[in-house]
Amino acid sequence: MITHLHIVSFDIPYPPNYGGIIDVFYKIKALHTAGIKIHLHCFEYDRKPAPQLDFYCESIDYYPRRTGFSANLALTPYIVASRQSEKLLQNLLQDDHPIIFEGLHTCGFLSDNRLQNRLLIYRESNIEHHYYYYLSKAEKNWGKKMFFLVESLRLKVFQQTLQHASVMLTVSEEDTRYLATHFPGRKVVYLPSFHGNDRVTARSGKGTYALYQGKLSVPENTVAAEFLITKVWEDSFPELILAGLNPPEHLVKLAGQRSNIRVVVSPGEEEMNDLVANAHINILVTFQATGLKLKLLNALFNGRFCLVNPAIVHGTQLGELCTIANTSLEFKNEISTLFSKEFSESLIQQRKDALIERYSNQNNCKLFLNILNLS
Repeated sequence: MITHLHIVSFDIPYPPNYGGIIDVFYKIKALHTAGIKIHLHCFEYDRKPAPQLDFYCESIDYYPRRTGFSANLALTPYIVASRQSEKLLQNLLQDDHPIIFEGLHTCGFLSDNRLQNRLLIYRESNIEHHYYYYLSKAEKNWGKKMFFLVESLRLKVFQQTLQHASVMLTVSEEDTRYLATHFPGRKVVYLPSFHGNDRVTARSGKGTYALYQGKLSVPENTVAAEFLITKVWEDSFPELILAGLNPPEHLVKLAGQRSNIRVVVSPGEEEMNDLVANAHINILVTFQATGLKLKLLNALFNGRFCLVNPAIVHGTQLGELCTIANTSLEFKNEISTLFSKEFSESLIQQRKDALIERYSNQNNCKLFLNILNLS
């Protein structure tokens, strides 16, 4: 029976406040609770080492990420080349424990011959070349736009390294189909993202504002926020709050031109949780149908009405718990309708029935342990 596990993370998984890093942290927490001894390897660049992780991990190694021009010269994608560390490889070779590579970012050594007798698990968070292609479409700066486009092409080629994985774990049913089609004969298993919610805490009644939240420095989220400001939000609507990490200056200025829109810059975890819980509508918009949007899962567990566009629930069964709009006019109509309603106890029960069954960390942990011991 497997009791030790290496996890190679693309970033330091604390605090768990964005995207795939939420999945990494809560996976570590669940596996620790199940008795697995975790050897964590993570790349350090814009976060400091986190002593909070020591409680959950048998060992932790930090590696500097090789950022800058030199890491962008190879045919290997920049997000991979900048995370290749000889020290990491030598540490992985010290034993024969299974290895999880979190995201394509960390798969620089997946094809290394010295690891081929190991159980090698790829944890997918996006189909990365699709994600970077959509980033290129959303980006307005031509230099960054070209970087995202070139990176998308490199990632598409590099994706073939996944044939060396013993098993691939996907975050959405759509991504499961994609990888199963492109890697026939390989083991591909749908394992929903781990997250910070053990129960549904959504409140009945009404709130006084709507919330859009996300990592606002990411072009995908900036474009969605601009769409809400310029195409959707009417002066007659209640307040719209845009909350997230590192919003660009132009977005703050754009929101500042409207009396009923404000930006909350880089809120802490407690403040963000309060914003989600007290909002009447959590609005989630994306123009990239990639991966599973963990902020949607968080809003469904903890918030009232969720108003989304089709891309945000693509490849999931979460659409049945949301109000869906596509065009700006549809968003306006649904916002008016939802602000006239109370969020009821029956809607809360509907979420409990659906979410606890499909997105339980405990159930996902059992599935993951079965994969570890049966692969």
